[in-house]
Amino acid sequence: KKEQLSYRSGAQVNDILCVTGDLGAALVGLQILEREKQVYLSNPDMKPELEKYTVVTGRQLRPDARMDIIHELRELGVVPSSMIDISDGLASEIFHVCKASGVGATIYEDKLPIDKQTFDTAVELNLDPITCVLNGGEDYELLFTVDQKDYEKIKNHPSFTVIGFITDKSQDSLLIDKNNSAVRITAQGWKHF
Repeated sequence: KKEQLSYRSGAQVNDILCVTGDLGAALVGLQILEREKQVYLSNPDMKPELEKYTVVTGRQLRPDARMDIIHELRELGVVPSSMIDISDGLASEIFHVCKASGVGATIYEDKLPIDKQTFDTAVELNLDPITCVLNGGEDYELLFTVDQKDYEKIKNHPSFTVIGFITDKSQDSLLIDKNNSAVRITAQGWKHF
């Protein structure tokens, strides 16, 4: 129904910014698969070591679009003011919503959802886990905004994480890091032709 549709363009100042699931796993999984491919190419007798990387490789090899979220939001009586899938990376999708809605955003590093295996594997690969969360694509989770009046409905839901809020378009989109410093968000997402 028309009144239940969410577009990129509906975010309003002071809306709450949320994501589903966890982020960064698909990018880290791709890095593991690339590493093991190089090992195999240098020695075809070597067997890839993937057993301890099932979460991250699974997210890369078998992405799962979050169609269940539509039903969960309906059951809660929540219609997001804006929504987009996270296919090009969280930072890129934040910019898409902000541009379409004419707003800015502030997110908090300590609120970004990352699976322990994703975090540990990123560190093992000498990658910054937060960079993986912000710029890793193909997670196919959802980024959405809701009016503050809906906060009580979503705050304890296991599928949603509140990561920040929408600001006036005159402000840069910012990441508040663990030291409480504001860092301008940049996106390295996919550039479409």
